[in-house]
Amino acid sequence: MKLDLLAIAAHPDDVEVTCGGTMLKMAEEGYRTGILDLTAGEMGTRGSIEVRRREASAAAKILRVAHRETLGLPDARLALDLVSKMAVARKIRALRPHCVILPYWEARHPDHYTASRIGYEGCFLAGLKRLEMEGEPFRPFKIIYSMAYSDVRPTFVVDITRQFERRRRAILAFGSQFRPKPGQRRSKVYLAIDLLEAQMNLYARHYGQMIGAQYGEAFFVRELMQVDDIVKMPVRSI
Repeated sequence: MKLDLLAIAAHPDDVEVTCGGTMLKMAEEGYRTGILDLTAGEMGTRGSIEVRRREASAAAKILRVAHRETLGLPDARLALDLVSKMAVARKIRALRPHCVILPYWEARHPDHYTASRIGYEGCFLAGLKRLEMEGEPFRPFKIIYSMAYSDVRPTFVVDITRQFERRRRAILAFGSQFRPKPGQRRSKVYLAIDLLEAQMNLYARHYGQMIGAQYGEAFFVRELMQVDDIVKMPVRSI
């Protein structure tokens, strides 16, 4: 399988809340998209592995994802080790994505920033010809970072106004996380996920306003962006 775009994240539902609208928009443009969840989210306070697997499958269908799988790394114990990096590298060689979306490298949850490093280094290792690993050497052309959990100014914003409601459906497909039964929200430990869906909607509104749209998703790239036609550049200045 050859993908145009692959999103790599720590847990099921991470892609939906951070770049789900963009994934859907690219699928609607005819690109083959995929999601690689590094863990099954087994350490989450709510929802079993089986439940979250069903939810992830339902969400993938809503986002029109061509391929989704779970790598099976340990939830809440992601580590930047060779085993994890090689596991990602194998998937990169197998899926051969032109572009990869990773979490930004700073975040509240240790798994999120660790997933960023594992993803990047796995992409790099996949291109080493002499690495003893099955598959042909391959490296993605573009690495893009989702900015959902960071207050750093993004490089660009994708207009997801038309995709917003469907993105919301994909997020809410994870009912164990975002629509728990009465009484399940009670916990002596603060659960950021209880506020996450509303927070992501606010971010989408904020970034949409920054580009003159209703809703947007923000991204960061390390390299400069190329513009060939400055007359057709979008987003009004004055």
